[in-house]
Amino acid sequence: MNRPPTLFDKDEHTVRNGTTRRAFLLAAGLTAACLSSPIPAPALAASGSSGVSTAAAPLREYTQQKLHWKPCDAKSPRALRCATLKVPLDYSDPGGRKISLSISRLQATSTTERRGVLLLNPGGPGAPGLQLPTELQFPAEVKRQYDLIGFDPRGAGQSSPVSCGLTAEEQADHPYKAETFTKDVEWARTVAEKCRAKAGDLLPYLITRNSARDMDVIRAVLGEKKISYLGYSYGTYLGAVYMQLFPGRADRFVLDSATDPTRIYRGTFQDMAKGAEQAFTRWAEWTARRDRTYGLGDTPAEVRATYWKLIARADREPITFDGQALTGDDIRADNSTFFHVKAGAERIAALKKAAENGTPAPTPSGTASTTGTTGTTGTTGTSGTSDQAEAPDDNYASIAWSIMCADTRTWSHDPERYRREAIRDKARYPLYGDFASAITPCAFWPRGSEPQTTIDNSVGALITQNEWDPQTPLFAGRAMHHALRGSRMLTVTGGEGHGVLYVPGGNSCADKAGTLYLTTGRLPAEDVTCRATADPA
Repeated sequence: MNRPPTLFDKDEHTVRNGTTRRAFLLAAGLTAACLSSPIPAPALAASGSSGVSTAAAPLREYTQQKLHWKPCDAKSPRALRCATLKVPLDYSDPGGRKISLSISRLQATSTTERRGVLLLNPGGPGAPGLQLPTELQFPAEVKRQYDLIGFDPRGAGQSSPVSCGLTAEEQADHPYKAETFTKDVEWARTVAEKCRAKAGDLLPYLITRNSARDMDVIRAVLGEKKISYLGYSYGTYLGAVYMQLFPGRADRFVLDSATDPTRIYRGTFQDMAKGAEQAFTRWAEWTARRDRTYGLGDTPAEVRATYWKLIARADREPITFDGQALTGDDIRADNSTFFHVKAGAERIAALKKAAENGTPAPTPSGTASTTGTTGTTGTTGTSGTSDQAEAPDDNYASIAWSIMCADTRTWSHDPERYRREAIRDKARYPLYGDFASAITPCAFWPRGSEPQTTIDNSVGALITQNEWDPQTPLFAGRAMHHALRGSRMLTVTGGEGHGVLYVPGGNSCADKAGTLYLTTGRLPAEDVTCRATADPA
């Protein structure tokens, strides 16, 4: 990719730094599972009038912590304050090892209208979220009613960050190829072994269920009976798990760009491949109608042929573009290219020109960000409390694999199954299928401490989804809607990209619906539709 990181880059990942892209954007996403019944942590099973657990005392030392708020760092707005709290590594052994969580707070602007706290999560899994309270474009009504709470999930950013000591190459994606498969199996095994060697005592407990329990400790420490929540991408799964474990403490939950909770995570990767193919088909049709502008072909078939000729050319000889030598696999790995049809056409036209001229080409205007109507141009690094060190360079890849591999016990340990599925999905979804179904470190990962959570409840929630989101496709959002029987779904027809609410250039209809729910608690009487507010041309 050829742009600075944005909010959803945690899900999308970059070619330049070698980070794996097969994480949610689920950043910028994973086998249908045999799911288990939820197992709430006993000490967090009930709350009294203070919002602090009344079930016996094992977690009292955590729920009654006093927070010491301080400036987050020199670059953060003065109003954003950060603090650190402790949580148990293993909730079944609260007297055992403790880890730190970093949280941030932007206080409600009104004391009389304040309702409570709104926790925020950008996705990942494992993307840091300390800066979200100031990066998202909340309307004044929401800011009056809520303390906006960001946090780095366990193992991520400034929250006891995990490092496996991975090199840049070890963080890179590996599409399936018959001639490299043996090497790729060894890559997957090496990543798993390095993580086990450096963080093996942590790995079983880096699961979404424990992150949801961490959220409930945050709730209790802040003195709240309930929390409200806005989560993007993987953050929708985290929110759904919280709703499953603590249904009585979920107030107003908004799940933006939702994953299919029955397909965590290999199935979600494969859904990404299907979504990318749908977006590619739409892009080819849109671009063919604008051949005079982009010169990529005047029929969808010609546009597709132009693209695949470009990929073949780059595989023979890498194309120098924006200071990078891009192979065909590098270009295909950037599956965000077709998030937005106009930006995608500009990028492929520029790559074609660079290939023809044999000279470097700049990133065309409009492709500096994959976000547009669905992202944010503000960066979200790992800045945190001033008394903590920066997260290690491999932290995002390390925590993403840690969560994805430990969260479910459905990963196959048979390399040949990955080979078969990658061959199948390359044929089904040529654009990204061999990336999505290639072998991963999860084939060699130690077992997580608990089974996966079945999402099946009637807690109220608002699910917001773009029609043309290839990362968490519309059919995935509908699956989350089906699992959350008390939810309503808002679909932006014609909406492009990954992420809907409170982002630059966003959809005003969707923002109004989200704000109405957050400020009044009223869900729509039935599912609703908004229309994209601008033609991508």
